[in-house]
Amino acid sequence: MQELHDAPLAPLTTFRLGGPAARLVTATTDDEVIAAVRAADDTGTPLLIIGGGSNLVIGDKGFDGTALRIATRGFALDGTTLTLAAGENWSEAVARTVEAGLAGIECLAGIPGSAGATPIQNVGAYGQEVSATITEVVAYDRRLGETVTLPSEDCGFSYRHSRFKEHPDRFVVLRVRFALEDAGGLSAPLKYPETARALGVEAGDRVPAAVARETVLALRAGKGMVLDPEDHDTWSAGSFFTNPVLTEAEHTDFVRRVQERLGPDVAPPAFPAGDGLVKTSAAWLIDRAGFTKGYGSGPARISTKHTLALTNRGAATTEDLLALAREVRDGVHAAFGITLVNEPVTVGVSL
Repeated sequence: MQELHDAPLAPLTTFRLGGPAARLVTATTDDEVIAAVRAADDTGTPLLIIGGGSNLVIGDKGFDGTALRIATRGFALDGTTLTLAAGENWSEAVARTVEAGLAGIECLAGIPGSAGATPIQNVGAYGQEVSATITEVVAYDRRLGETVTLPSEDCGFSYRHSRFKEHPDRFVVLRVRFALEDAGGLSAPLKYPETARALGVEAGDRVPAAVARETVLALRAGKGMVLDPEDHDTWSAGSFFTNPVLTEAEHTDFVRRVQERLGPDVAPPAFPAGDGLVKTSAAWLIDRAGFTKGYGSGPARISTKHTLALTNRGAATTEDLLALAREVRDGVHAAFGITLVNEPVTVGVSL
């Protein structure tokens, strides 16, 4: 287990932002992870868990405590059961399942970060969410002081949410198990219209899983959503805001505001979200509120490829990023009465 003091955290995040940690511990086994967590809890030391750093906004002052970087490794396939250690690179794991001819997570290709983060955020994209294939999560329960196994139904999964996210100071994910599908090398049925269109098929069709993965990677790359050290459009946390989920009353008011602002024939995106709820598009809201691709003149700007990504153009600070995020959030609220919620976790700062 490696230990550093006054250690830079910016290089461990995809934003490349944030100040140093008083102490940085890198754990490569589950036992080291648990030992580091127990040591922090026993001494009352603030603890920050870092995986792939793709969902973190760390303040410029850094973190006055122990930052624990989980660098565990483990990829195991037993038939169609996949077990991943928390520190495994998610995108690489997806590629390996596709190479093995298995379906279920192929449309989650190219998402940066570690496997252990996927159940926390209930990671999803292009018609798939990890909650559809996760069977159980093994975690260290800081409240009980022991390792526990939570079946999927106890994980509290919902849109970009989970029991782990709801109680961020309780569980430390150690490994995740998935039930994949052997469809003879074909993908799961395609659910996302953009993916189906790009492949020239209908929603619900299957295609070779490798082709589905390659198509998703191309779509993501076109939006600056595949990490590239040379491309500042990828110096981001991917989608900075979640898609708003509205009640029927909120949706009615939203449509009224849209038509008053943009014209009576304009219909905003609307998708059923269960229990009478309607989900709309954060990217659409941002764009129609006047924050178009490339918006901004400072070191933090909206991506030139996707309005949902806020980016560090190379010399930004966290405060630069947050100023832009607040401007977008407040502008969308003024235009449409909807308050966007940030998807990345903030550390030492708030939106």
